[in-house]
Amino acid sequence: MANENVYDSNLTLDEIVFENRNKEYGAYDLRNQYPKLLTKSFIIGTALFLVAALSPFIYLTIKRLTAPPKQEVKADLVDVLQEDKIIEQPKEKEPPPPPPPPKEEKIEVIQNVVPEPVKAPKVETPPPPISKQLETTTGLTNQEGVKAPAYTPPPPPPSTGTRASTAEVKPQVNENQVYTEVEQTAEFPGGINAFRNKVSSNFDGSAMNGDEGTVKTEITFVVERDGSITDVKASGGNSDFNAEAIRTIKSIKNKWTPAKINGQSVRYRFRLPLTMNFEG
Repeated sequence: MANENVYDSNLTLDEIVFENRNKEYGAYDLRNQYPKLLTKSFIIGTALFLVAALSPFIYLTIKRLTAPPKQEVKADLVDVLQEDKIIEQPKEKEPPPPPPPPKEEKIEVIQNVVPEPVKAPKVETPPPPISKQLETTTGLTNQEGVKAPAYTPPPPPPSTGTRASTAEVKPQVNENQVYTEVEQTAEFPGGINAFRNKVSSNFDGSAMNGDEGTVKTEITFVVERDGSITDVKASGGNSDFNAEAIRTIKSIKNKWTPAKINGQSVRYRFRLPLTMNFEG
């Protein structure tokens, strides 16, 4: 019986490892083919590297071999003829221009005429007559002199701290005049829209026939100084509509806020356009 611990010297390491095992398993085949695959990969990688490294040299060699032959051009030296020098004839010298005439210097002579001194005539005042000399009194006699005018001091300047106050004069307001332009117009409590709502709610449409269509008028009235309404008028084309509009305005008893000028209540004429639509 052969000794199981003694291995054949011709066996490889893979055969020893996979002895008494399933060699059809993929690991055995992979380990068995690994050296061949490694060698093949090394050869292919080296070949690709050499191709990539030598490709520029191969390209230049092919380009040099396929280049057309150079054409040689003969260039023989030709004698250069020297050009004849142009001899310029000397120009005749032009005579120099005559010198300009000398400028005459004008010398202004200023004569200093000193007037001769003339003696001023001596004015002699004759002495007063003896009668006048005897009238003069000398000595201890008191004589009245000329009185100087009385001195009146100027008025003191106005002080800078106080300014002259100018009172604004407001125009007087006529209580009986009816104004159309005021500083503060008359206002109905709640505004003009509240007044229109009052008019529309108090208007009696039975006074109309009902087939008038759209009817317009302009109502004017005076807002008195106490806020009441007077002098109501209507200027429309339909008399029935005008009469009912006047009645409606007079029926509103709410007092207005009167118009004002300079803070004073005045009479003010108010205009109100009114339009209604009646359909039969």
